[in-house]
Amino acid sequence: MVRELKIERLGRIPYAEALELQEKQVEAVRGGVAGDCLFLLEHPPVITLGRRADPRHVLASSAELRARGVELHTVTRGGDVTYHGPGQLVGYLVCDLAARGAADVHEFLRALEGGLIDALSALGLRAATRPGYTGVFMAEPAGVEPRKIASIGVGLRGWVTYHGFALNVTTCLSEFAAIVPCGLSHVRMTSVACELGSKAPSAGELDARAREAVAAAFLARFG
Repeated sequence: MVRELKIERLGRIPYAEALELQEKQVEAVRGGVAGDCLFLLEHPPVITLGRRADPRHVLASSAELRARGVELHTVTRGGDVTYHGPGQLVGYLVCDLAARGAADVHEFLRALEGGLIDALSALGLRAATRPGYTGVFMAEPAGVEPRKIASIGVGLRGWVTYHGFALNVTTCLSEFAAIVPCGLSHVRMTSVACELGSKAPSAGELDARAREAVAAAFLARFG
């Protein structure tokens, strides 16, 4: 079933504020007073732990994180530990899967991955999924160290989705040293800027291009 998708570009907002915004949107969609919405935004530095998170995957102490101005939140999305911060495009997709005639969480996750792969292709990068993992990786031959560029973790209330994805665009990758990203010690995190190398435009321009590429890709798949 075709449903409209509204996209809201919110800039940089605190994690708690974005969580409250999602909660309100979920209830509005469930109540039939609002339609599906994709919130595109960025967070100040924050580490979140999903439902299956192992606290040992946060490598920095609480005192170290406080000193660096990094918040810590335990949340209801799926997955393990991840980092959000400046230069990372976060997308929270609140949509009614049942109303779309697609009440299948695994299919929804594959659609999120597909939208991000399409967006990265528009930015000149070849990305792919990897068997057994959720998220988006750079397309590499078997045996090459996996490089993860986008993480995904969703929650459901009824059949209404919330939480979503985090795409590293101009993210400072050294910030991931404070955690074991998604609990995957053998995976290296990467970013659009890192993969483009000398071909990358300025950080501000690349962030804007990525935002619009993701918006277009998700409108094509969900709009």
